[in-house]
Amino acid sequence: MSDLDHEEDLAKTKLDRRMANRMVSLLLPVLPRVIFVILVELILVCSVIARPWFLREVIDHGLVPHGHGWTLDVPIVLYAMIGLTAVWIVRFGLGGLGQYLSGTISLLVLKDLRLRVFSHVQALSVRYFDRTKAGRIIARADRDVDSLEPAVINGPPEFLGMLLRTVGAGWLLYITSAHLFWLVFPLFPALALAMAIFQKAGSRVWSHVAEAKSRVTAHLCETISGVRVIQQQGHEAKNLENYRHLLLQLDHTSIHGSWAWGWFGPYSSLLFIIGMSLLTVKGGIELTSGQITAGQLAQALFYITIFLGPLQELGDLYEKLATAAAAAQRIFLLLDTPIEISDVQDAMTLKTANGTIEFDHVTFSYDKASPVVIHDLQLLIPAGQVLAIVGSTGHGKSTLVQLLTRFYEPQTGKITLDGHDINSLTQESLRRQVAVVLQDNILFSGTILDNLRLAKPQAEDGELISAIEALGADEVLTRLPAGYKTLVGAGGSNLSHGQRQLVCLVRAYLADPRVLVLDEATSSVDVHTEQRLQKALRHLCIGRTAIIIAHRLATIRDADRIVVIEHGRLIEDGTHAALLAAHGKYSALYQANENEQG
Repeated sequence: MSDLDHEEDLAKTKLDRRMANRMVSLLLPVLPRVIFVILVELILVCSVIARPWFLREVIDHGLVPHGHGWTLDVPIVLYAMIGLTAVWIVRFGLGGLGQYLSGTISLLVLKDLRLRVFSHVQALSVRYFDRTKAGRIIARADRDVDSLEPAVINGPPEFLGMLLRTVGAGWLLYITSAHLFWLVFPLFPALALAMAIFQKAGSRVWSHVAEAKSRVTAHLCETISGVRVIQQQGHEAKNLENYRHLLLQLDHTSIHGSWAWGWFGPYSSLLFIIGMSLLTVKGGIELTSGQITAGQLAQALFYITIFLGPLQELGDLYEKLATAAAAAQRIFLLLDTPIEISDVQDAMTLKTANGTIEFDHVTFSYDKASPVVIHDLQLLIPAGQVLAIVGSTGHGKSTLVQLLTRFYEPQTGKITLDGHDINSLTQESLRRQVAVVLQDNILFSGTILDNLRLAKPQAEDGELISAIEALGADEVLTRLPAGYKTLVGAGGSNLSHGQRQLVCLVRAYLADPRVLVLDEATSSVDVHTEQRLQKALRHLCIGRTAIIIAHRLATIRDADRIVVIEHGRLIEDGTHAALLAAHGKYSALYQANENEQG
């Protein structure tokens, strides 16, 4: 299954290649501005088609035959010069105004679309991010949105201008000489047929180009995020080769697109040349026979240039539209992706909680094709209890955390908090009551205090520092180069793993949850740092329901209760001492863990 197939699967719909209506809908919020731009374009078109009329007046009436020569009718020539000057002033003045208005519309429309995409991405389920490359999402929200500008913002005025110039010049050409008009009119059915063929082919071709660009962006983003692993494994050469292969695919699709689309420009130019040739020959014949004047012939030549001029411009415009349509298809496919987990209509806001949790016959698998991860789990955790969950890797321990925080939902059974089905609670209030500290927590760019303020936005520095001191993290964090104002770097890259975990524990403490989940929170750190983390954890667990998932079983001996999960089933439940005495699975895991540590 290709990446695009995955996106269609997640969106539960096929890629819609008919984008015109949805692209036009983006302009509805700025419709008054668009109408004003249209009026400006209409005046500009009138200024364009007025120029040939002044030329005809000069040729037919400004130059008066006199004997064997010509005399100049100065008033008519001055009148024409003033008219042409006024036309050019209007054209240049309104042309700049039109560009300014189009630019402001572009900023507004694209900003709203970016916000819409960003808001939707934030609300998508964890399943979507698990199955979609980050680079593809970035491509949708950034480059694809930029690709819409030529079509959504510049496209409509350009197309309207071409349409008005063609209609206006065609009508004036018909008035000037109906014979000449009907002579060149058959060129337009030939153009319309070509447009239909090239538009269909272009939409398909440029969608392939957009897809190839997305793959390049996705690979680049993955390389940046995983550069340490690539360098550590000595994978640079292979990764460069993969990137080169993606670029070659992009080149191939782009060349194919240019080859398929490139015939439209020469074809439209050929029609233009045919039209001008027919008009010149036929117009010359009518001039010699006295059917039209020299001024009318010159006027007709200008009108035919305006009339057929859009033939040459349509190639560039249609390429913009095809590229934008390909980008829009993917943007709207992302926006059409349903939000799997959302609040029910009458969801309750849980302001306070005691912390009693129950997994009531919960069964879960990540999708229909995947094996069942949790099997009919029945587990009650009283408020204030410290519960440790142990088991081998891949047996469903961390999945319980995903279910408790509603990042995923079980297929059968339910999970309750203080007797409330968590599906009946607002996600925001549920997650305010349940704080999760993972093995690999993410910090955001900024200082340590900035990251702590995520949990309590209105807190003063003093309150944040007091929380740090309460958990005993001050001894470690004050040793940093700038203390609490140290920049943590992207993802916390400027801090050690233990320092990041301490910041995350303080952040959880500031959130003041009633339920605390620690998923391998003390793994991958040295013994000295682990002791500090354990001290902070003990303080953090006071008065809260705590669920601890740990590989180092020695760290959970003091838990009120320990349960063992194997293949998604609860197989043992008791205290550390009782489970060791039972000589079951926990006893074997503990002994193996002791041997590893020894």
